[in-house]
Amino acid sequence: MRAAGARANRRRGEIEAVIDGEQRILCLTLGALAELETAFSADNLVGLAERFSGGQLKAADMIRIIGAGLRGGGNLYSDQEVAEASIDGGIAGCAVVVGKLLAATFMGESAEIAACPL
Repeated sequence: MRAAGARANRRRGEIEAVIDGEQRILCLTLGALAELETAFSADNLVGLAERFSGGQLKAADMIRIIGAGLRGGGNLYSDQEVAEASIDGGIAGCAVVVGKLLAATFMGESAEIAACPL
């Protein structure tokens, strides 16, 4: 687990989000991406990226992505705990977190969020 007050390192694909009232680091590490490949029955990273870029994510998809990002960032959250968590901004805030996390992972450190993934 990361120290309180740690800042996201964009070069590593990390983002920050306020979850359950605390600033948290999220990152889709290689292990987190493998977890998502399995969860979404994707054959590879390209298939995973294509699924996410389709713009039609379900709430369950967002829970899995945020959960994998939290675990990749060193936070001990199950998907059930993510589903019950308070994320700043409500459902719109969840969409922003997912969009930023996917952009940081698949577009690199200079990624700018142009659209919501919903």
